[in-house]
Amino acid sequence: MKRELTRTGLAVAATAALGSLASSDVTSTWYARLDKPPIQPPGPVFGIVWTTLYTDIAVTCALALDRLRETDPLGAVEFERFLAANLFLNASWSWVFFKAHRLPPAVLVAGALALSSADLVRRVARVDRRAGLALAPYAIWCSFATVLSAALWRRNR
Repeated sequence: MKRELTRTGLAVAATAALGSLASSDVTSTWYARLDKPPIQPPGPVFGIVWTTLYTDIAVTCALALDRLRETDPLGAVEFERFLAANLFLNASWSWVFFKAHRLPPAVLVAGALALSSADLVRRVARVDRRAGLALAPYAIWCSFATVLSAALWRRNR
């Protein structure tokens, strides 16, 4: 488990770092001028939620990978590829939204991430039900992020 946690932890940390590079534009004039919907949480909430979720992803996916390596080595490889794609989508949203200022594509990326996250929960739960339940907030938050992204787009056309 330690080896898998190191690997998933590094992958998740890289995702967080890449997303943070783009999210530094949260202080930009462009972002400040956006008409925010009432469902927009206060800024500090995002850091707290994402730190918690990234920890959750690293731990639950490490557990799933550790078990898959023992029981289904090819399934472990498939799981790793799927996790990598999910983390790519995760980091991509910040670049599309904050750096490119592209609201409609940001909604699409957020939607793809929400679907991918729900499937990641399913994949983890197939290996360990409790770990899947522990990862469920990730899919829920990504679904909320899709709704929030769409609301921002609607209010700022």
